[in-house]
Amino acid sequence: MNARGVYARAGFVLAVLGLVAITGAYAQAPKTTAKAARKPADSTFKLVLEPRATDLLKAMSGKLAAAKSMTFTATVGYEYPSKLGPPIQYTTRYDVAMQRPDKLRVLSPGDGPASEFYYDGKSMTALAPVENLAAVADAPPTIDAALAAAFKDAAIFFPFMDLVASDPYKALTDGAILAFYIGQSSSVGGTKTDMVAWANDDVFLQVWIGVDDKLPRRMNAVFRGDPLRLRHQLEMSNWKLDPVLAAETFASLKAAQAPRIAFAAPQPAPGRTAAARTQPAARPASASK
Repeated sequence: MNARGVYARAGFVLAVLGLVAITGAYAQAPKTTAKAARKPADSTFKLVLEPRATDLLKAMSGKLAAAKSMTFTATVGYEYPSKLGPPIQYTTRYDVAMQRPDKLRVLSPGDGPASEFYYDGKSMTALAPVENLAAVADAPPTIDAALAAAFKDAAIFFPFMDLVASDPYKALTDGAILAFYIGQSSSVGGTKTDMVAWANDDVFLQVWIGVDDKLPRRMNAVFRGDPLRLRHQLEMSNWKLDPVLAAETFASLKAAQAPRIAFAAPQPAPGRTAAARTQPAARPASASK
């Protein structure tokens, strides 16, 4: 059964299994040229990479890269345009378990369709537990390569992908043209954080990093390819570094027994415009009312 048939019969597409949100929502959006992106609105403002900001990002990335295993909760809020004018915000939660170099589990209970993703170093499985349908594919031997393959083959994207990469700093700061220190906050994640702004030609990020533990607590993003400048927010909590994780954490008996569908990129619903295809493929019906 192909992805188009699944959409018609089951009411979801494979992109939902990975929740195409945050950068995934705009992966196909047109990019501005580097020349245009680098031109500041205020001619007196200079684009710089402040050492204090990059040092904080390096400290955060080093803390994550050093962890052999980790669990955390990622809560994603993203805006979606409405016919009323002001955007509507949706929220999705991910419960993440990871073990380097080749184990990953992502459970998303909602809002929206529930989904589960498992990677065990040999295969990756995307499960829609309510519909009881699973997509399974052979996978490369590392988390980085498996997530790249999941995005390429099935449009599966997780907004926290850079944080579980083998080199988070490289993944986060690729193409950086701006980084500066903002200040401190005591209002995020129940801990004191340092705030850093960072940008490349495609996205502007604000990152909150724990002062004491150097763990990321929040990331806000706005994408240049989005003419509406919709905002996306990633909150991270319940951090546990180097926990002991059982082998069965990264497998699912229900997924193994579920009927199979193709591990393939979703097909757009009939009549969707090119602009709409850059938005998340599945959302609550109220978004278009």
